[in-house]
Formats: sequence, C-alpha cells, structure tokens
Amino acid sequence: MGGARVSVGVGAGPGPGPGPGPGRARQPPRGPPCAGARPGAQTWLTTPKLTRRRQTTKSSVPFHRVSRCRRPWGRGRAGACARAEAGTEEQAVTLGCAAGPSAGRMAAPPLGRLLSTHLLVALFGMGSWAAINGIWVELPVVVKDLPEGWSLPSYLSVLVALGNLGLLLVTLWRRLAPGKSERVPIQVVQALSVVGTALLAPLWHHVAPIAGQLHSVAFLTLASVLALACCASNVTFLPFLSHLPPPFLRSFFLGQGLSALLPCVLALLQGVGHLECLPASSNGTLWLPNDFPERFPASTFFWVLTALLVTSAAAFQGLLLLLPSPPSASTAGLGSDLRVRTPGVEEEEEEEEASPLQESPNQAAGAPPSPDPDAHRLLSVHSACLLGLLAITNALTNGVLPSVQSFSCLPYGRLAYHLAVVLGSAANPLACFLAMGVLCRSLAGLGGLSVLGMLFGSYLMALAILSPCPPLVGTSAGVVLVVLSWVLCSGVFSYVKVAASSLLHGGGRPALLAAGVAIQVGSLLGAVAMFPPTSIYHVFRSGKDCVDQCGS
Repeated sequence: MGGARVSVGVGAGPGPGPGPGPGRARQPPRGPPCAGARPGAQTWLTTPKLTRRRQTTKSSVPFHRVSRCRRPWGRGRAGACARAEAGTEEQAVTLGCAAGPSAGRMAAPPLGRLLSTHLLVALFGMGSWAAINGIWVELPVVVKDLPEGWSLPSYLSVLVALGNLGLLLVTLWRRLAPGKSERVPIQVVQALSVVGTALLAPLWHHVAPIAGQLHSVAFLTLASVLALACCASNVTFLPFLSHLPPPFLRSFFLGQGLSALLPCVLALLQGVGHLECLPASSNGTLWLPNDFPERFPASTFFWVLTALLVTSAAAFQGLLLLLPSPPSASTAGLGSDLRVRTPGVEEEEEEEEASPLQESPNQAAGAPPSPDPDAHRLLSVHSACLLGLLAITNALTNGVLPSVQSFSCLPYGRLAYHLAVVLGSAANPLACFLAMGVLCRSLAGLGGLSVLGMLFGSYLMALAILSPCPPLVGTSAGVVLVVLSWVLCSGVFSYVKVAASSLLHGGGRPALLAAGVAIQVGSLLGAVAMFPPTSIYHVFRSGKDCVDQCGS
C-alpha cells in the first residue's frame, strides 16, 4: 500500500520495526492495553503518517480490538464512534460509524436506523417536562374549581421551583455511586412522572382544610412530585445525551418542545368552556354566572397525558438498545498513556471543531490542563454569558411571568387565558424548529433577542399590575394584544434557551450539567421572588365572575 506498513504487536514489549521515520513503522506506545483487548495481552495498531492523505488498509483485526486510544472519548461524531468500540458493531452502525479496520471513521448509516434514533431521542425528550407542561395548560380548566383561584399559577410556580430538590438528590446519588451511568436516575424520574400523572386523573379536585382555609391538597401534592421529577430531568436527560453528536441534541430539544405542543393540542381539543351571566334581579344589577363545561373533563386530559409519558419511557428503553453506553468515570480515566491510532482517525481529529467549554485530551484523561490564558479567558467569558442568559430567561419564563399570567389574561376572559396558555406553550416547539434551521451563534444576537423578550414581558407585567381593569378590557383588541404578547414572549425566550444550550453542547457532559443547573437556579429565583406579592401580600387583584369592578 505505497510503502505504508501496519504492524500489530502482542505481548508486553514493543512491536517489530525500527523507530519512526519515512517509510518505517513507528514504535508502538508503552502503557495499558487498548479497550477491548483480550485479558493478559496488549494490542496495538500503528501506521506511519507518510502524508496528510487518509490511509486505508486491510486488516483482520476484529471490530472490538480496534481502539482509538489516542483520545479515549473524543469529541463530536468521531468521538461517538470511538465510544461505540466498547459496544457492538450494531451500535456503531447506529451512529454511522465504520466498523472493523476503519473503526472510528464515519460511514453512511442506514437511513431508517438514523431516523428511528432521532425519533426515539425526540420521544425521550418529550417526557422531560410533559407532566408539568400538561398541568400548566390545564390551569384555565381547573382554576375555576380549585380554592386558590387566580393565585393557583403562583403556587404551581413555587412548587416547580422547589422541585430543584430533585437536582440535589441526583447530585447526592452521583456522589454515593460515582462512575455509574445515568440509566437509574432517568428511570426513577420517568416512573415518578407516570405514577404522579396517573394519580392526578382521579384525585385532582380533592380539597382539604389547612389553617382554616380550603386548599387543593391532592393537586398541589402531586404537582410537587411531578415538579421534582421534571427538575431532575434537566440534570439527568441532558448528560445522557452528551456523548452523542450535536444533531441528536436538537432532536432532544424538539422532543422537549413536543412536551409542550402535544398537551397544547389536547387542551385545544378540550376547550375551556364559556361563562354566561344570567340576570338575577329585575333591575339588572345582579347577575349569576352560568358555566358551560368543556368537551371532556380534566380527568380524561390527565389520563391521555399519562399515556404520553409511558410512550416516552418506552422510547428510552429503545435508546438503551440502539445507542452505545455513555462512558463511565472509570472508563474515561484510562489515562493519556493510551496511544493506539487507527488509519484515518488522526486526520479526522484535526477537523473537529473546538468549543469554549470542550475539555482538552489531557483534561479528559485526568491530566492537569496546560496553562493557556487566552483559552481560559474564552472559557470564562463565553460560557458565563451563555449560562447567564439561560438563568435569566428561565427566571422569567418559569418563575416571574407564569406567576402573573392569570392576572394579565383573565380580565379579558377565560378564552383569552386559554389561548395565551396554549398558544404560548406551543411557541416553544416552533422555536425549536427554527433553531434547527437557523441557529444564532452570536452572543450579541442572543442578547438582543433577550431584550426583545423582556419588552413583551414588561407589557404583560403591567397588565397584571393593573388587574382586574387593564387597558382595552372588554374589547377584542385587548384579547388579541395579550394573547399575541404571550406567544411572542414565550417564542423569543424559548429560542434563546435552545440556542444557548446548543452552543454549550460542545463542552460535553460538564457543560450540559452546568446548563441544567443554570436553568433550575434561574427558575427557582424567579418563582420565589414572585410568590410573596401574588399569594401573601396580594399586590395583584383578582376579578369576580359577572361582577363589574371597573365601573364601566
């Protein structure tokens, strides 16, 4: 093959051939055996680098013996192929990796298998927040029957924020069981989501007195359990995907969008009913509300939501069969002594795109990083800005604005509230679709979009402060403006979150874990800050059905 020689040495000593040089095979490295070598032997595959052109060779080395040990768990799709070496050839083909002597290189995967993997990743992502998103879009239906009334969204926001205890539990589990995969916590999260949603169906309307006041104990208790599971999903689901190529992460976020879109479609089919005011006195000063029910009750809604969560759990089991297992701590710590090279791998590694949060090969192997002031500055500034955007946008979309959504919408009627909740939630997957086609990689661009979202949020906050008599109340223009503002605000912030998380994906598992923490911390601060003015000090005032409080 044009003077290139491939030498395979088995044993404790170096393989045959003189030292490195033109036309000569290099000395095989000393150190631990490659992953996949049979016990008691060291296996090396070396090839001289004569030119920068990719070398090809025929070899009878089995698939599991060809190891890319120069960088045990590489970056990008090539790194995903290297991780597949510890699995089966079928797992490598799933990611489009060539097996056999060209392991670590990319091959054209079967289209059906690739599409199936993307579909399973999307369905897996759908289960991350489907439970809480389902409860949220059902609020316009249940708010009129539960004793908390217009303050119910504020209670739910705080419960979701307190669900950050799930993050602490996952962190504790990682400390007690280091090196374990993400499979167990993910399965626990999915089980809690399925059971909690199934119990909501028959129990959501049960109330009990607490401190002399009625409260929806069953609804709030089960919502807190579901919040615990959903918050934990941010630090379990994302790290599980960190060893996959970036396109799969976008499919995951598309699935997270489906966790909002599918409950929205179901809520639109259900409707919100409507209210009619019937005169109760001859002079027309007293009116009685007459409620018309929805097309199907809230219990049916929660049963269908349970079926969606079961589908997501089944998709995760399918992923465990298709994808290579993520690297454990013990595997990733093999050390930098592994230096086996396969033909074509070294050239492909040079093409990999660097990322501000991506670890160097020495860092991935456990060695101390080399001092590089410029790289450290890029790491601190770029990653801090992205994580800051995630924290701020989630504080607004998961804490501040949802707490006052009922106060900003219900003065315009139940239909306005219903459309704002449903269409605003549907803007999330639309933003994911947009990010898949047009991804903003500029910090300035993402910052500008965040400012635009804050402008819409300021208008909505002003409406909530002026409740129950905001501008244009009782007019079609007021309904259109409030619904449109909620849709645009939700869509802009959702795009910023997806774009920032996609940029952080290059940093691998640590970066995605930091992104999950930023999301949860921002949500917690936003919800806790809004609970006292909405539910304790009653800064925002509620309206009453069939009572004119604006003097019109």
